[in-house]
Amino acid sequence: MTVSSWTTRYQGAVMNTFGTPQGVLVRGEGAYVWDADGTRYLDLLGGIAVNALGHAHPAIIEAVTAQLATLGHVSNFFASEPQVELAEKLLALLGHDGRVFFTSSGTEANEAAFKATRRTGRTRIVAAEGSFHGRTMGALALTSKEAYRAPFEPLPGDVSWVPYGDVEALEAAVDDTVAAVLLEPIQGEAGVVGPPDGYLQAARDITTRHGALLWIDEVQTGMGRTGAWFAHTESGVVPDLMTLAKGLGGGIPIGACVATGDAATLLEPGNHGTTFGGNPVATAAGLAVIATIESDGLLGSVLEVGDVFRAGLADHPLVVDVTGRGLLVGIVLDRPVAAEVQKAALAAGLILNNATPERLRLAPPLILTVEQASDAVRTIRRLLDEVPA
Repeated sequence: MTVSSWTTRYQGAVMNTFGTPQGVLVRGEGAYVWDADGTRYLDLLGGIAVNALGHAHPAIIEAVTAQLATLGHVSNFFASEPQVELAEKLLALLGHDGRVFFTSSGTEANEAAFKATRRTGRTRIVAAEGSFHGRTMGALALTSKEAYRAPFEPLPGDVSWVPYGDVEALEAAVDDTVAAVLLEPIQGEAGVVGPPDGYLQAARDITTRHGALLWIDEVQTGMGRTGAWFAHTESGVVPDLMTLAKGLGGGIPIGACVATGDAATLLEPGNHGTTFGGNPVATAAGLAVIATIESDGLLGSVLEVGDVFRAGLADHPLVVDVTGRGLLVGIVLDRPVAAEVQKAALAAGLILNNATPERLRLAPPLILTVEQASDAVRTIRRLLDEVPA
């Protein structure tokens, strides 16, 4: 069947929450995917930072197959070996003692963290303008974009927003009634927007002074995406709560709420739960992703390949800036033509994202090579050359 026929069937059977799909993909290998018409694309979005090892990676296939053949699912009345091992590994990568609550998505990880903040006895949350933390009612309450929130209000929580990166605004908003400050180390959905130097350290100082939790959302930035296991570690801060998902499972649904210090004991038996969180298959996939990133030296490669995009695109006349770190790349344009460039890129065999009218976002698999990145840069530059003056 063709892309067109599958799209027609999709529209007749699937809820219209995402609009008309850009295509129908049927196969993937490495950094490439193919659609139902046989057209090949270089995947520079990676399922929005999910497919850390690309498509059909043998390490994930082997881990998932072996685990499913051994033990596929248990209720949360029982533990499993990969669940415990992955929790221990995440804490080791973070470098601090704590506890992990596993979920099936980043939204659910943020829901768990949100509930943990309520156990402090306070209810106020301070978050950042431009933030995105999920679509469920709780996570949506933490997301700043009014167009997402307005149709579902009233939403839970006492949440206020401050300009991202503005230390003075954060200082003014936080007092002894605040339960937590929630920040992304780099804002992904806003178009790969990073804070000024010292911002996360200031947030840590402010929250500590007022007895509030520092909650870092690493759903999009974590698991090697920026050339470090977690994007916030460059700042030297230790969050009380950290949420993960996307790249953690390499395409298998999994999320995690990681708590350190006293925050690790906020949630007690009966406070929270999940059917599929910590599933043996999903946690086995997480262990395989981490092991492969380590064994293949992908953290260093991510920085090298990311520099290809920055060096290759920064001097184009239409490009104001190239933002982000590693393989979370934002291309800031001097006019609102990102949607047109994204559409042209798809026609040219590149999958990328128009995060905002002026910003393109790249979040390719961590296995992307220098050669693939260089080819992509040449194509993107050509497409930018073709933008009407």
